Amino acid sequence: MKSEERYHEELIEGISKQMKGILDSSEQAIYIYLDDIHKVCNGKFASLLGYPSPEEWAKVVGSFPELFVERSSQETLVTAYQQAMERMIPANIKVTWKKKSGGNISTSVVMVPITYDNHLFALHFIS
Repeated sequence: MKSEERYHEELIEGISKQMKGILDSSEQAIYIYLDDIHKVCNGKFASLLGYPSPEEWAKVVGSFPELFVERSSQETLVTAYQQAMERMIPANIKVTWKKKSGGNISTSVVMVPITYDNHLFALHFIS
């Protein structure tokens, strides 16, 4: 029997492959979130936050809002995420991100709920 951890890894790998064209071609920074451990982004998002690659960003584990989002934006992002996951409601919000090297960057985020293999993910477009 597959462990839940391995199953979540397979889900993020699968959605990454399915969304590869969008992740690679979009002019916007993008990330797809399953949970604090299982997430994927494109190069534009990794670069926006000061990470050398999407893989390096994805390796960072811990509370997503605490690691990547300025305190003033954490509640906004978490509330929008909860609405997306519980009520299937997209959101258009302002989020200030923490850069890896320190400092912040203010953005607009469009978040939509999406499914892959009967699991809900949050797809984020950042500008």
